[in-house]
Amino acid sequence: MQLELSVDRGSPVPLYFQLAQQLESAIEHGTLTPGTLLGNEIELAARLGLSRPTVRQAIQSLVDKGLLVRRRGVGTQVVHSKVKRPLELSSLYDDLESAGQRPTTTVLVNTMVAASAEVAAALGVTEGGEVHRVERLRSAHGEPIAYLCNYLPTGLLDLDTGQLEATGLYRLMRAAGITLHSARQTIGARAATAVEAERLREQPGAPLLTMQRVTFDDTGRAVEYGTHTYRPSRYSFEFQLLVRS
Repeated sequence: MQLELSVDRGSPVPLYFQLAQQLESAIEHGTLTPGTLLGNEIELAARLGLSRPTVRQAIQSLVDKGLLVRRRGVGTQVVHSKVKRPLELSSLYDDLESAGQRPTTTVLVNTMVAASAEVAAALGVTEGGEVHRVERLRSAHGEPIAYLCNYLPTGLLDLDTGQLEATGLYRLMRAAGITLHSARQTIGARAATAVEAERLREQPGAPLLTMQRVTFDDTGRAVEYGTHTYRPSRYSFEFQLLVRS
């Protein structure tokens, strides 16, 4: 695919980084879609007047980010864009669809459990009382992105496994007449456990993004408590900061 690429030799920014930024932007904005072949390194280097090692370094940086993959006998291919999630009350399923991804869900657990002290405090229920626990693996383009563990009060809605694999949890809540109003959320990071690493195709001890969220309806009732882990190579949170006068 022919892209409008250029480099500024008078800039202090390394040439490989300039090229990598333009390619990454093309992937994120959908100009380079998943499955697209990037083309020959030699031709790309000649077109931009760059050395092959410079072009190779730019491409390798995007391979390391998980945006490109080198396939023997095929060439360098676009894999997917990184999902940037705005800090607003939305579901991962909706965010993936908005980003042009193809979300799929595997339900790992869908059962009733006794509420731990942490879950009881988050949902405002009695410790040891029954709550609904759902564990899901969310993927896009066949690559796992997040492991989602959610707790809900009993009797809130029917959590059918087939429906949970077909759509997002928040969509099911809205379809059941629940009006989502606000949430309290905490973002962090930690090392992956062996189980998490296997699920998310990372190495044990690899860094993971974490998020805990308590969601409230329009009556102030806690309707969901989620503890999620994300692959940072595929996922990031996006903030908008305003200056307070």
